[in-house]
Amino acid sequence: MSLKEQIDLTRLPKHIAVIMDGNGRWAKQQGKNRIFGHTNGVNAVRETSEACAELGVQHLTMYAFSAENWNRPQIEVSALMTLLLKTINGELKTLMKNDIRLGAIGDIDALPKGVAKELREAIEKTSGGKRMELILALSYGGKNEILRAVKQIALQVQKNEIGLHEITEDLISDNLYTAGRPDPELLIRTSGEMRVSNFLLWQLAYAEFYFTDKFWPEFNKEELYKAIIDYQNRERRFGKTSEQIKQ
Repeated sequence: MSLKEQIDLTRLPKHIAVIMDGNGRWAKQQGKNRIFGHTNGVNAVRETSEACAELGVQHLTMYAFSAENWNRPQIEVSALMTLLLKTINGELKTLMKNDIRLGAIGDIDALPKGVAKELREAIEKTSGGKRMELILALSYGGKNEILRAVKQIALQVQKNEIGLHEITEDLISDNLYTAGRPDPELLIRTSGEMRVSNFLLWQLAYAEFYFTDKFWPEFNKEELYKAIIDYQNRERRFGKTSEQIKQ
């Protein structure tokens, strides 16, 4: 039985989040520069997106560029922005053909104007896609996201639009970049690193974490299937006991 056939399609995670790590180290192993790794990482994005859509995953969020990544060497940042622009334009027809809508979370206004413009246009053009949402986390930081939400809620209280007793977990969720989407049930991180790196800090509260030593350019459909099978073999208790879950 193939890995894909072992997946229970009735128990798929509705939302999968991915920290795509290891492009630079993979490139170094090949005797190439870091940009070579980022370029090859695009293939893994394509394959993972297609596999998720084929299975029936509803939302796929990929950590493409963190707020901290702006601190990398300028030549690498510029190359990443150029690659992002090229990828958006190159994959647009494929997204539309496969009925996948594009989304983005993070400080999009911090991106170069040309990149932000093309991104917003791609989001608009694919907005009718109903098969799956592919969400790119760009110039994204989890702490900043929560801080932004707190400020928005504080402003509502200041304007007497809401009272303190109305501040709930749901209200905070509604003020995050991911508002209206279910929290990820599965987080995948490649390259052997075991941390969340300021990614979806609020939303990952009860997600299952899956770590693989594979570098991101090596990640493919088979690796995704392994992660989902591992997820489906876990008991998700949400604070309850095993006995309560079984009952």
